[in-house]
Amino acid sequence: MVKKIFNDIFKYKEKEEYEFILPDVANNIAENEFNEEDNQTVYKSIDENLYYLKIKYNMLINSDIKSREFTLNISNHNIKAFIFYIDGMVEDSAINDFIMKPLLLKNSMQMKISKQSTNQILSTEKKFNLENYLYSSLIPQNSVSKETKFSDIVVKVNAGFCALFVDNLNIALCIETKGFKGRSVDQPITESVVQGAQEGFVENIRTNTSMLRKIINNENLIIEETTVGKISKTKVAICYMKNIANDDLVAEVKYRVNNLQIDYILSSGQLTQFIKDSSKMAFPQTISTERSDKTSRYLLLGRVAILINGSPFSIILPASLIDFLSSPEDSNLNYHYANFLRILRSVALVSALLIPGLYIAITMYHYELIPSELLFAIVAAREAIPFPILFEIIIMEASFELIQEASIRVPSSFSTTVRNNWCFNFRRSSSFCKYC
Repeated sequence: MVKKIFNDIFKYKEKEEYEFILPDVANNIAENEFNEEDNQTVYKSIDENLYYLKIKYNMLINSDIKSREFTLNISNHNIKAFIFYIDGMVEDSAINDFIMKPLLLKNSMQMKISKQSTNQILSTEKKFNLENYLYSSLIPQNSVSKETKFSDIVVKVNAGFCALFVDNLNIALCIETKGFKGRSVDQPITESVVQGAQEGFVENIRTNTSMLRKIINNENLIIEETTVGKISKTKVAICYMKNIANDDLVAEVKYRVNNLQIDYILSSGQLTQFIKDSSKMAFPQTISTERSDKTSRYLLLGRVAILINGSPFSIILPASLIDFLSSPEDSNLNYHYANFLRILRSVALVSALLIPGLYIAITMYHYELIPSELLFAIVAAREAIPFPILFEIIIMEASFELIQEASIRVPSSFSTTVRNNWCFNFRRSSSFCKYC
């Protein structure tokens, strides 16, 4: 009965009948379009290009997909054109100043310089190249690329570019007009130090790579960018020092990242699960940090760092045990005190692993190891507790995990109060917490 109730609440049941039916013809058309997407090239007809993008981006439904049709007048020759972009991903001033004004508002200086040469070029049709004329003379933007496949254009548009299509040209000019908002660089939230840099990574991968470049002022810092995920196409940057990092390590990281056959990836934690050696191993095999100085330090030590667009954490690999007993602040302290802190952390690690087991072993089987006064105190404290020691330890470990989970999930306004009250009440009822 309990099992049935549990399955009804938590187990997913697949529906056998649905309220709608998709025709087989529509499914076949969608599959063919999906398969031919990577090979579809830009048409020469501007109307076909616009129709393809409207269908591709569902412009009748999506409210943030924008297109602007206009006419280019080059020496009394009217040429149809349009721009295509995503509202909110681009900077409006960049489109107005670097695309629309140069193409439509022909100022006097530009006309004086280009009118004579344009007339000479148009007078001989064979020599005139509209593509080069647009690319070299009419678009005053430093980041412009020529794309011939719609798959590449879609990737650019999704990243904040503006695509320019011109009639009778089977290419599109993708112009960088990124303007989406993001979190500014601030102090790291999960890692704090007294002496050290106070800058942490943000969700923008280009901002994160620039922070590494700012700290490691060296041309041997290599930042290779790739995409992961068939659907999300998430940008991933592999960072390493060319003259320091092991070539075999770099090749292994590239192989694992580039051979991931997954639909999407959204965070560094997901990527860590896919590239680590064994998913059954409980010990961490990589280091996750949001500190740019810590990442730079490991890069200078020959490690490899992975940055993911949309995640404020970097993945550093490989990781060893001593890495988890160190702190970025150790390099700012005197080596005597830094070594003392590392030894103290090592003792704390061993104590956290062994004290619960030692407490059970001594209190249940080796009473003679406990001083008489302490033994009497433990026995007196356990008189009002109805649980055995082993069960008490299990409850304590579970309670600590619940306290940690509550401090993260509960709103910060009263999470501290909940945590303190929980700890106080548990200490009053647990004999182990009184003497550990």
